[in-house]
Amino acid sequence: MDSPRPHEPVRRDSPERPHERAADRPGERRDLDLLVWDAPNIDMTLSSILGSRPASSDRPRFDAIARWFLSEAADHEVEGCVFTNVHPTSAVSLRGWIEALRSFGYSVFARPKVHPEDDVDDAMLQHIASRQASHRLRRLVVASGDGRNFLTPLEELHRAGVRVVVLSFAEVAGYAQESPLIEFVDLEDVPGAFQVSLGRTRLTALPPDGGWFRPTRPMRALLDDSGPLDHSLRGNDPGAQAGAEESAHAPPPEVGDLGRVPVAHGQRAGTA
Repeated sequence: MDSPRPHEPVRRDSPERPHERAADRPGERRDLDLLVWDAPNIDMTLSSILGSRPASSDRPRFDAIARWFLSEAADHEVEGCVFTNVHPTSAVSLRGWIEALRSFGYSVFARPKVHPEDDVDDAMLQHIASRQASHRLRRLVVASGDGRNFLTPLEELHRAGVRVVVLSFAEVAGYAQESPLIEFVDLEDVPGAFQVSLGRTRLTALPPDGGWFRPTRPMRALLDDSGPLDHSLRGNDPGAQAGAEESAHAPPPEVGDLGRVPVAHGQRAGTA
């Protein structure tokens, strides 16, 4: 097994170029664009959005993520790192996924998941700090909705002159959307990142001519309900419906799309 330390960044300049850039001279720190991916967090969030364990077609395409990342890298060196936990029961099944990531140019940091506190956040932050020390970190893309661990360090990096982008889902990455120092990109807005629509309720990105929301279950299923109907949802009074949703502590919707809808608030979603 390779050392878990990520490899050196990939050089973006062509080997045929005869001249030496100033950044290539001894003692000079080279410009770097860095992508770090919090696999446990993204997978858990995706499970929550779908209301079940994601199928292979529901998972993001890392080749598309890499192309999007490279599209703004200019002539900087680039490095993509995926950080993941490995449960004892999933070691065999994860091997193919890790090898696929490596074939797309990603380094993979894998940590055993023996105890609940065995997470990868500290390793991500340590790697970011090491790259900031060894290179001129120009752009940092963090794929994680974990604001508790990342908000303060990312804002400090912005103040140090680093362009900071959070790549996640709007439902969970409020810390990035609310911060004036951090750019936010929704994962589903990355071209080609998903083979099929996730069917999220994203009302802030409706098409100009409107769009349909499919029912989450057949209407005749109401005949099988043993409990009383929710009177606050009868009729077409949007105020009454909004009040009912607020009283149920439902999270605010973000954007409309066809297909599945997020799991209802309070309902247990599948875990990664």
